[in-house]
Amino acid sequence: MTDPGRGSREFDRTPPSPLEELDDPRLARAGVRVILKRDDLIHPLLPGNKWRKLKYNLARAAELGHETLLTFGGAYSNHVRAVAASGARFGFRSVGVIRGEEHLPLNDVLAFAARSGMRLVYMDRTTYRAKGTAPVVEELRRRFGRFYLLPEGGSNEQAVRGCAELPGEIDVPFDVVCCPVGTGGTLAGIAAGLAAGRRALGFSVLRGARFLADDVARLQAATYGEVSANWTIDHDFHAGGYARRAPELDAFADDFAHRHGMSLDRIYVAKMMWGVFTLAERGAFPRDTTVVAVVTGAMEAAPSSRPARAGDDEAGALPPALHPSRPAGAGDGRLRPPP
Repeated sequence: MTDPGRGSREFDRTPPSPLEELDDPRLARAGVRVILKRDDLIHPLLPGNKWRKLKYNLARAAELGHETLLTFGGAYSNHVRAVAASGARFGFRSVGVIRGEEHLPLNDVLAFAARSGMRLVYMDRTTYRAKGTAPVVEELRRRFGRFYLLPEGGSNEQAVRGCAELPGEIDVPFDVVCCPVGTGGTLAGIAAGLAAGRRALGFSVLRGARFLADDVARLQAATYGEVSANWTIDHDFHAGGYARRAPELDAFADDFAHRHGMSLDRIYVAKMMWGVFTLAERGAFPRDTTVVAVVTGAMEAAPSSRPARAGDDEAGALPPALHPSRPAGAGDGRLRPPP
């Protein structure tokens, strides 16, 4: 096994992700400028908030001499996939504790995790609900030995630190940063990293998730000893709940793909963008507001929307080092780098 410490210097080598401004008449009418923060381009297998959440956790695991990462997730968890990829890249063994029973053949997410060397184990749903309790964790340690524990979704103090670096990468004037919210870590970090006078707006992807505000506050308090007052969460664009779809969401995402040539991830990113556009058209943002919308999950080119770009074939393999983020969509008349 590769010594994790050998690769620890590489945890900080990720360059800033690019900014791209949306050219859309609906936004122009509302007097709102929307700039995408293309975190999906950080790395094909560790995109967006996944890398930001894992970066300092991996460094911490290496510092403590851990050889195994253990985490939790559902059968389609992108977090599980990212932990498997980062374990393979940086020389950690990995264990994925999956909610529910095993289903064969494995879906694409779990098949990738297994190919990356992750050991997949399954936990009944009743026990899974208590996954963070001492008895369950102690039983996992008895079974798998010493490991570095990553929570479901990856949101902890180290994740918040990673996400707090995002606002410092935005080199254009802006007023609001928006992001999807699933476990609260990304919003907690972004809000903590904002300069005075700017605010963060999260869009919950969960139905009835009023508890998310408490989770964001808890994460900020645990990381920094205080809770900032510069963030809010909108609960109106969940489309029925996690991984659920609604006709309004599908119509928006299809129209976005037609207009801008990019297919939105409908679990997270599409819900945020649906919310941003709806609020802009309602006048919820004052005119001349600049919104930065963080693309936390994969976006793909809509069919026949653009020519192939160099690097499009990279998603099947993890290269030796994280490649530089590459601009996407520039020059197509619909997405462009901001001036």
